[in-house]
Amino acid sequence: MGNKFTRTVELITVEKALEAVKAALDESQRLGIAVSVSIHNSLLVQIAYAHGDGATPHSAETSKRKAQTAASTRRASGSFSEKLAVSLPLASGNLLTNLGGGLPIRFNGTHVGGIGVGGGTIEQDIAIAQAALQAIGADPLE
Repeated sequence: MGNKFTRTVELITVEKALEAVKAALDESQRLGIAVSVSIHNSLLVQIAYAHGDGATPHSAETSKRKAQTAASTRRASGSFSEKLAVSLPLASGNLLTNLGGGLPIRFNGTHVGGIGVGGGTIEQDIAIAQAALQAIGADPLE
């Protein structure tokens, strides 16, 4: 049993994160879109990443920022008010973004991290991230 000075943090496992990256890449190939995929745990540590064949160089960074945003805020990236589109990245030292394509990862209601997909349109990135979460048995978005 913990005390008032400690707390337990649940983290996605490397095995499950790698499974999510593979599922995202499979879905991107099915759609004919080259993407980068990043998984961060709830402590914002990047634990799985892949730069898909043919993905643009900047997709590496956008996938990372999207995953960090979802892992940190426990919300989908791109779901913040228009007023935060510029101030969110500025205030966080460019660690967070309001571009869609980052989704929180939860299992049985417990937040464990975030996935970020970059390289397609915002809609395509979101769809690929959703397919990856479904493939690993994560909770659907609310």
